Amino acid sequence: MGVIGGAVRGAVAAALLLAGPVAAAEARFDWFEYQGRDPAGAAAGNGEYRNPILTGFYPDPSITRVGGDYYLVTSTFAYFPGLPVFHSRDLVNWTQIGNAIDRPTQLDFSGLGLSRAVFAPDITWKDGTFYILNTCVDCGGNYVITARDPAGPWSDPVWIREVDGIDPAFFFDDDGRAYLLNNGPPDEPPRYDGHRAIWMQEFDLAAMRPIGPRKVLINGGVDILTKPVWIEGPHILKKDGWYYLVCAEGGTSVNHSQVVLRSRHVWGPYEPYAGNPILTQRHLPEDRPDPVTSAGHADLVDTPSGAWWATFLATRPYAGDFYNTGRETFLLPVTWKDGWPVILEGDAVIPQVHPRPGLPPSPAAPDGQGREAFDGGELGPHWMTLRTPRDRWHRLSEGALSLEARAEPLGGKGQPSYLGRRQQHTHAVASTRVDFDPAREGDRAGLAALQSEDFFYLLSVGRQGGRRVVQLERRAGAGDPPHGVVLASAPLPETGAVDLRIEARGGRYDFAYATRPGRWTSLVQGADGTILSTRTAGGFVGVTFGLYAYAPES
Repeated sequence: MGVIGGAVRGAVAAALLLAGPVAAAEARFDWFEYQGRDPAGAAAGNGEYRNPILTGFYPDPSITRVGGDYYLVTSTFAYFPGLPVFHSRDLVNWTQIGNAIDRPTQLDFSGLGLSRAVFAPDITWKDGTFYILNTCVDCGGNYVITARDPAGPWSDPVWIREVDGIDPAFFFDDDGRAYLLNNGPPDEPPRYDGHRAIWMQEFDLAAMRPIGPRKVLINGGVDILTKPVWIEGPHILKKDGWYYLVCAEGGTSVNHSQVVLRSRHVWGPYEPYAGNPILTQRHLPEDRPDPVTSAGHADLVDTPSGAWWATFLATRPYAGDFYNTGRETFLLPVTWKDGWPVILEGDAVIPQVHPRPGLPPSPAAPDGQGREAFDGGELGPHWMTLRTPRDRWHRLSEGALSLEARAEPLGGKGQPSYLGRRQQHTHAVASTRVDFDPAREGDRAGLAALQSEDFFYLLSVGRQGGRRVVQLERRAGAGDPPHGVVLASAPLPETGAVDLRIEARGGRYDFAYATRPGRWTSLVQGADGTILSTRTAGGFVGVTFGLYAYAPES
């Protein structure tokens, strides 16, 4: 069943009202270009695919199958539009067909840090309807949205106020009953930090509300005597008369893992697999070459032929526990061993290259590389802004993207004039051409590498001491000014477009500019890129490269 009807919707374009005029103080961007490569690992050959299958900040993947079609959704936290929806027929090549949160009226992320808002989603399908369960952290709690077409439009949220915690997920049993699982506090005083539980309750799909009693299925984790932390991301699958409860355990950093329990009855009791965890990399040597770490939060899916596969998140550090690309989506087969699903065992490392599933190939999806000329009617669905938009502040016209320079800084918790896309490779180059006339000190427009409102680099055209300049600013923590500290600047001609370039080399970033195409001048080389890593900046997101314009209030 190919349920992707209609053209891909330009969610940012619709939500931010690109068609209308913006204010006169604006920056014009003629194009944006992204190129990336990952020096580690071998290339995939014929009959193979390369992990991750979604590169860059695509965490917490959830997957469902409808006939021969697969649909996948990931977290976006306080970026908007949120919850990208992907389609594939071969589990390897994925095309983004929309965003489930693409209207400002659906959710409000105002005032939130970038790692709050929409956490791990769950996508399922039943009787012609797609469901996404999700949590809006600090902005409403648990909710469900629905769609007949996974490309959208998705409904407004139906709030599930009766259920606390995070990571809600549906299980639809053979008898027609639906069940809601979630992570929540235990039904006893917590015994230790990170002590959580997995709860379940029957759910009335017609009334869109939970019914009957709630019950704890797992208290603490596989073995509470070992003080397991952060049992979360629950999913139930049914096979050969067994109910399998698959969960993440250990937190989403280097101790992340996946565990499984099973029962003959949906309400349990659930018996843990003696070989748990069924996926982790936490026990492997830290100095192994080209490591993949922090693996877990898996969701299992079968194929029409009866094979099983798992999507899960993991990270690719460039050194130690430093990675800037965020948590990415990986794919591996599931092996059934004595009635238990196993993804990896023992000292096996997550392979970067693996034989493809035995499925008809999907067309290769765009890999995000190349130049965008801004000559269409709307932006692609991979472009995002920070938090929920309320104003019209950018437009596409005459082959350019124009941003209104507003008084919302990158380092605040408002909704700045910023449009970004993910850094998807450890080695990457982002560049753009901007035409901007800064009228006053403090005006700036350019290109950012942003991890959060507290950690970013901004390469921009601005004004210092009455002169038009190119400048590099860095914010390396909440104690720095909202636009950071100026690291370097150079004079520019008073008029004319300027090309800007940011190059990532693992933990180092280079910044350059050109007043004539191709004639690059280095402004700063080898800047510390570890400030853009999750280890330094915290949170759950990865770096985005984005276009930005700012002007202080008069």
